[in-house]
Amino acid sequence: MAGITRVGVIGAGTMGNGIAHVFARGGFPVVLAEVEQTALDRGLSTVEKNLAREVAKGKLTQPDADAARARIAGTLDREALAGCDLVVEAATERFAIKQALFQELDALLGTDAILASNTSSISITKLAATTRRPDRVIGMHFFNPVPVMQLVEVIRGLQTSQVTFDTVKALSQHLGKTPVEVNDAAGFVSNRVLMPLLNEAMFAVMEGVATPMAIDQVFQLGMAHPMGPLTLADFIGLDVCLDIMRVLEEGLGDPKYRPCPLLIRMVDAGWRGRKSGKGFFEYPQK
Repeated sequence: MAGITRVGVIGAGTMGNGIAHVFARGGFPVVLAEVEQTALDRGLSTVEKNLAREVAKGKLTQPDADAARARIAGTLDREALAGCDLVVEAATERFAIKQALFQELDALLGTDAILASNTSSISITKLAATTRRPDRVIGMHFFNPVPVMQLVEVIRGLQTSQVTFDTVKALSQHLGKTPVEVNDAAGFVSNRVLMPLLNEAMFAVMEGVATPMAIDQVFQLGMAHPMGPLTLADFIGLDVCLDIMRVLEEGLGDPKYRPCPLLIRMVDAGWRGRKSGKGFFEYPQK
């Protein structure tokens, strides 16, 4: 890929380890950065399990899987990202956290490097404005599970250059993904449409319209959704859903994006969905 020879990923969680996986599978050396060893080890272990699953399904040969894993170098030192041509940030969906990371990366990376965010809702324009390279800041929103899902929302900030957009679009195609161009607006396309659906399903539970199971069955059996909206919310993470709803409410200024009070209470209780073992449904922890 012209201009991109080494890739960095910040965050080894569900999205970050998946992004590292697809770049390594695509032939790129990857630096995967985390803030604590336990999270880094867990992310690298997930990559290994997912590569093994692809081998078992005949999608990769064992030598190709081994080569992909060998391309990923884990680190707790963000200085290791200095030689990267592209860094994809996959941190918590909070503007202040992403802003701090982008400013640190802006000072660390070469002047031609591209800064991409895997944000699912936060303004690329606003993030870009905190750096000295706003023309080389872009949104690269992957979908979970990253090694499987084909879509990448490629989000232009107001300042994003055509060269940056073309580079990231071609890179996404090289990874076997389908890039879809989206302009910068709160929630972009995917979450601007999806999150109010999930939020309204939560209101239906709160108001006693139906049980979570019944609501999910309506969507699975009546609308051919692969999973119901409440199962999906648990899968995404109820804390993430709440963060995105708050971005939509603030960014679009419309009360229809008000987070469901039940969602707020559940997050306050530590019920974050699948990852915590309890959300709208219960999930036995290993």
